[in-house]
Amino acid sequence: MAREGKIDWGMCDVEEINMKTETLLKNVQTGLPVPLPGPVKRSLIKGDFLYFYYGCDGQDDRGWGCGYRTLQTMASWIYFNCSPHKDHNKIAPSLPEIQQALVSVGDKPASFSGSKEWIGTFEASLVLDYLYDVPCKLVHVRGGGAELEQVAVEELHRHFEKHGSPVMMGGDRDNSSKGILGVCTGTNGSYLLVVDPHYFGSKLEKTELQMRGWVAWKPVSSLDRSSFYNLCMPQTDRKRT
Repeated sequence: MAREGKIDWGMCDVEEINMKTETLLKNVQTGLPVPLPGPVKRSLIKGDFLYFYYGCDGQDDRGWGCGYRTLQTMASWIYFNCSPHKDHNKIAPSLPEIQQALVSVGDKPASFSGSKEWIGTFEASLVLDYLYDVPCKLVHVRGGGAELEQVAVEELHRHFEKHGSPVMMGGDRDNSSKGILGVCTGTNGSYLLVVDPHYFGSKLEKTELQMRGWVAWKPVSSLDRSSFYNLCMPQTDRKRT
């Protein structure tokens, strides 16, 4: 992912960008069939959210913005499903607002604002706590797909049953941010319901997104076994409406 470069945010009408989010698709996972034959244990997101992806608000962030887009998807879930916060008047923060939040909490220097530096699960947890008063549990999985199957799958089942909020996942070798909307476990392993923010282009219908694999059940065994993974799990059980 690119780390260099500066964006002239002054060229962007932030209010216009925010208005564009109101046309985004809601609940793009609905209609997907269960990936395993029964009996299975399945735990899913509870409530509405919007699907954010590269360039969806008019800002071309290909190559560096996937973490921001996953964070926006998580924020939209909080907007629709949690008790109102004093600053809870927008569906999701814009990219410059996310960067400014990280500067404000002291995690990033002032030069971070307007840059093309990517963010991960830790930064997402800081922003959600700062902007929405929602703390996050961070789970570190050192052993790649194998340890995800052994340890993190049960964490995800518990999370969706208790909190119901989307989860952000990222790693080192596999450093592409992913939104996790559910987990399904059977006798032959587990699948994660992944919403991928890397799509770029004109708005697609939900069925097309699913057909192209931008929203899909992915076998845990298909994940990189040499990459560590981090999970950011918003702790929203006390704030849900």
